[in-house]
Amino acid sequence: QVQLVESGGGLVQAGGSLRLSCAASGRTVSTTGMGWFRQAPGKEREFVGAITWSSGRTYYADSVKGRFAISRDNTKNTLYLEMNTLKPEDTAVYYCAATSGILRLSESGFPYWGQGTQVTVSS
Repeated sequence: QVQLVESGGGLVQAGGSLRLSCAASGRTVSTTGMGWFRQAPGKEREFVGAITWSSGRTYYADSVKGRFAISRDNTKNTLYLEMNTLKPEDTAVYYCAATSGILRLSESGFPYWGQGTQVTVSS
């Protein structure tokens, strides 16, 4: 089992930046990949980005590519999401997720989830 706790969310103006963190604990030695998802009220949870834990290979949704950057610190068992040039449509609860299996860029591919952190981007 892996426990995940997100932090770093808040209110920011459009065009601004924010960095989210996700601290992992538990069976982190078995983690093969981690990712970020987001969900706005009344909308489906969507994939934002993911990273393989060992090699650091990254994947991004087209909506955030070029603006967001995902990274990890293996020593600290921490995942990060650097968000730049934020837009109002980025407003959502951002969730950290982890998997110990083959990395798949979908919600069903991640069995472990954090509670989420709110990101609000004002116009």
